[in-house]
Amino acid sequence: MDCVGVVDTTFARVDMGAVALEELRNLLPDAAVKRLTVPGIKNTVWAAAKLAREGCGAVLVLGWVGPTAVDKYSYLATSIGLMQLQITTGVLVLDVTVHEEEGVGRELREIAIDRVKKHVWNLAQLLRGDLSRYAGKGLRQGYPHVGEII
Repeated sequence: MDCVGVVDTTFARVDMGAVALEELRNLLPDAAVKRLTVPGIKNTVWAAAKLAREGCGAVLVLGWVGPTAVDKYSYLATSIGLMQLQITTGVLVLDVTVHEEEGVGRELREIAIDRVKKHVWNLAQLLRGDLSRYAGKGLRQGYPHVGEII
């Protein structure tokens, strides 16, 4: 992987982009990383497309969704746009989204940080072709792993 893109927003209440950059440096030290920050989640599709056009073979989209119905509709539209982007470009887009009602204060911050770190790990495994060995293991992003049912 020559380039990994990171898209984040000013709407987020945690600097998830900085967390992603640090994890990428640790797990994919040879990858070039491009970061693009946009105002809100509806702008992330544009940013991910821009990074894909600039040669990023994978893009982490770090979104933050507010608690209202309008926020949920915006996220739904964004999610569909990100899926369409993957289909049309062949670029892997990992949607790493935090929903504000998942927690409050420090709890929400920890969920966001955990989710970003674990998705960067997922990306590194995908790029190495090693993620299949973790299938069915009950891995979670943002929360503790729950394990497989035996």
